[in-house]
This record gives sequence, C-alpha cells and structure tokens, in this order.
Amino acid sequence: MLQVADAVQAVRDGRSLTEVLARCPAELRPATQALSFQVLRLLGGALAARALLAPKAPPPKVDNLLLSALALLWPSAAPPYADHTVVDQAVSAARQRAPNSAGFVNAVLRRFLRERDAIVRAAQADPQGEFNHPLWWIDRVRQDWPAQWQAVLAANNLHPPMTLRVNARHGSAADYLERLAAVGIAAHLAGPLAPQAVVLQRAVPVTALPGFAQGHVSVQDAAAQLAAPLTVGAIPGTAESLGLPALPAGARVLDACAAPGGKTAHLLELAALDLLALDSDASRLTRVQDNLNRLQQRATLLAADARDTAAWWDGRPFDAILLDAPCSAAGIVRRHPDIRWLRRPADISQLAGLQAALLEALWPTLKPGGRLVYATCSIFKAEGEAQVSAFLQQHADAKQHHVPGITGHLLPLAHNAASAEPEASAFDGFYYALLEKSFV
Repeated sequence: MLQVADAVQAVRDGRSLTEVLARCPAELRPATQALSFQVLRLLGGALAARALLAPKAPPPKVDNLLLSALALLWPSAAPPYADHTVVDQAVSAARQRAPNSAGFVNAVLRRFLRERDAIVRAAQADPQGEFNHPLWWIDRVRQDWPAQWQAVLAANNLHPPMTLRVNARHGSAADYLERLAAVGIAAHLAGPLAPQAVVLQRAVPVTALPGFAQGHVSVQDAAAQLAAPLTVGAIPGTAESLGLPALPAGARVLDACAAPGGKTAHLLELAALDLLALDSDASRLTRVQDNLNRLQQRATLLAADARDTAAWWDGRPFDAILLDAPCSAAGIVRRHPDIRWLRRPADISQLAGLQAALLEALWPTLKPGGRLVYATCSIFKAEGEAQVSAFLQQHADAKQHHVPGITGHLLPLAHNAASAEPEASAFDGFYYALLEKSFV
C-alpha cells in the first residue's frame, strides 16, 4: 500500500510510473505495478469519491494512500482483495506514514463501504469520475470522435492483451500457435492485418515463450506491427498490395525515432535492408542493440536529433523512412494508465510542433519515388490526420496513399456481439500515413 500510494503521488506530481517502478524494491515491484495500474485506471472515480467523503483534501501522503484504497475498494467483478483486507492494510500503512491520520483513514474507508453504492453513483455524476480521465482529455476525445468517444474512453480502462510478433524468418504465426499449445499457453491469431501477431489468452513471462531467447518471437502490440509492412511495402504471407511496390533488397531505409527497437527489428525481419536507426537518446539505443542482438540482426545505430540533418545525414537519399514520431501516447493509455494523468493540454500542441518539424526536416532526405511512413501511437487528430493534412498542403511533391484498415486513425476498440462483457482489442490506438515523394 505504501509503494502504491507513493507511485500515485509521483504520477500526480508529474513523474512517469515507469520511472517510479524502476526504483521500487524488486520483490515488491510486480504487485506494486499491478495495483498501481488498477488505481490509476480508477483514479477519476476515487478523486470524486474522496471529495465527497473529505471535501478538504488531507496532506498528500495521506491523500494518495486514501485514493489508492478507495480505488481498490471500487465495485469490481474481480476485486484484488477482500474489503476488510484493503481497509486493514491502508490503516496499517497510515500508522507508518502518518500515525495521527490512521483514525481518519479508517473512518473514511468504513463510511465508503457503508454507503458505497450511493457514493459511487454520486462520483460518476462527474465526467472525470465516470470515465476516469481528466476533463480536458474527455473533451478532446469527444471532439475528435463524436460517435465513439465513450467507447474509446471505456476501452482505455480495459486490461490489454499480451501480443507477440512471430519472426517471419522463423515461421508463421499459425506454426507458433502450435508451439505455444505444446507448452500449455492458449492463444489466437490477431487477424489478417497483422498476420505475424499472436494474442495470448493470459500474459506470461517472456522466458516461458518457446524460442524467445533465440529471436523466434517478440512482444509487440498488433497495431505497432503495421509499421514495418507499410514501410517495406508488403504484408508477409500475402500478395496484398500496400499501394507502392515492395522495397528491393539492400534498400536504404531510415528508422528516425528507433528506440526501443521493436519496429527496427521488424523491418529487418521482413527484408534485407541497409538500415540506419536514429534516436536522440543514446542510452535508449542500448535497448535497440539488445533487441537486434537477440534477433541476430544488424543495423547502423546513431544517437542524433533527427531534425538536425546536418549533424548526421551523409547526403545519400533514403528509399524509405519510418517516422514513428514522439507523441502524447494517447492510443496506448490502457498499457500505460499514468499517461492520462501526466499529460497537460499544452503538451498536445507542443508535440504537434515537434512532429511537424521532424516531417519538414526528413522530407528532403527522401529520394524522389521514395516513401515515408508517418506513425504516432495517438488517437488525437492533431497528431495524426490534421498533422498530415497540413504537411500535404505545404508540399506539392507529397502524395498520400490510403491502405484500407491500416492507414488513418486506428481506435483501440473491439466488437464482440456474442459477449456482454467488454473485450480488449488486440490493437492499440495508432495513426499511420503512407506518403510518396513524386519526381519533380
């Protein structure tokens, strides 16, 4: 409880949960992560309930403990602990953290349990309490997706599936399903748009995955698996056209914002390329190299700001560029529930400015007839549709190719009419644009 309360306080203070968990004692980290995720997915409701129960917010070290306990006591089909256990542990934690507040914590939580149905209804009268997102985020999603906004917000609060990418050099996804079944791991195919993607029924440690150490499979969301086929111009195992010819062997390709390297590796699994992987953070390139080593692949890695082409480009144009641009990450909130509480409204315009600058800087490095794939893991149109529309208006030599089901905005929604329970999609929220540079 103390670790979870500290994690919630850190996120509310503007620090990422990933950073906080990295400093958590190793033996407590798995449980702290699981409970922190649950609390952050329900933080809007907990904030609204706490305001009803204690209108004057207690000191932060008490408030975040109280919020964590309220979220863990929220009505759930599968609560993590019995109610009395949560209250007991929260009070014990309060005695350690703020002894004079232990009675207050006990009284608030017991009142919540006595009046839980009424308090939850009242908390959900507030949009932040109902949807568990900041109000500005709710408003932006409603503006961008007027027909789907409620479904998108609800999808953000589902547990995402663990999805694998089967290395095309080592077999098909169907073959790998058989390998999983042989070791008792249930899974299914993600579908034809991501033919190398396998979705696990339950998450497992990567050490349990057959052939993981040998590079036969990687962990990667299905939506992220669309970037490499779009860049090389072919979906493995199919004859489906992606609008432009497949890249020839030895094509010169730039992965402009490469870390942590999942898409870099996927590019090399699909084609023999002369690949340059850039990232502005040299330390993050270590993860790219680790990925390539496990998969027994090679690329040129360079720490550089992609916008400063004078510092890294040798003047030889690229046949293809993958720009997986820095963004709000609004499409992967279900995997990183802290994002919604970390972002601020001004961040979106600042990130859109960075994305525009990257597009402007990289376009001259692309050869005529080459293609640029612009990608963001965002559902906000300012970082996708609007960004590319503005770019096309300013560049007469740019032509956009539409690939049904792949380009445009992808929302993290699943549809299962046979089930009354919400189902987590195999696909995160993403945006893709395929741009061709015309000959002048």
